Amino acid sequence: MLAVPPLRQVSTHARMISDVLTSPDGTLDVATRHYSHWDVNGVVVATTIATVLICVALHYEALNVLSRRLARAQGPHRRRVVFAIFGLLAVHVAEIWVFGIACALLLLSPAAGAAHGLDGGLLDFIYVSAMNFSTVGAADAFVTGPVRFLTGTEALTGMVLITWSASFTFLEMQRFWRER
Repeated sequence: MLAVPPLRQVSTHARMISDVLTSPDGTLDVATRHYSHWDVNGVVVATTIATVLICVALHYEALNVLSRRLARAQGPHRRRVVFAIFGLLAVHVAEIWVFGIACALLLLSPAAGAAHGLDGGLLDFIYVSAMNFSTVGAADAFVTGPVRFLTGTEALTGMVLITWSASFTFLEMQRFWRER
């Protein structure tokens, strides 16, 4: 049976979202407050593009290094597979940190948006980044304003890079099995 939250809980969440989106005079002004600063939007878009390029290049180079090392590695296939998995996990964590740092830097400017549900520490931004990168999402912490372009693009980038890693792992496993 479908569990429905009590109406009181739903209205509390709606009120919290409404408080975030409304200005002091009670009008809904997300568009005018955050998106009228085209210079800020340009910085967010440029930062997003640079962050995606850094992560894709990092991923490509990491897969290149892993592929060469796995081809030269001697020993049991299991050890090579574990090495590949840990290498992929490390590169994904590094990419999450790149996005988290980019988000934290953008939010140094109030015009870029705001973080809600965070203490403002770097690890909080890394947490939000991990939730976005893995497309899990986080209801307890979120950002508003133009910086949402970065976090939305991170979800797409994360999905593509995770899929790329899965394809790489599959191809490497096929190669190991053929060697037997």
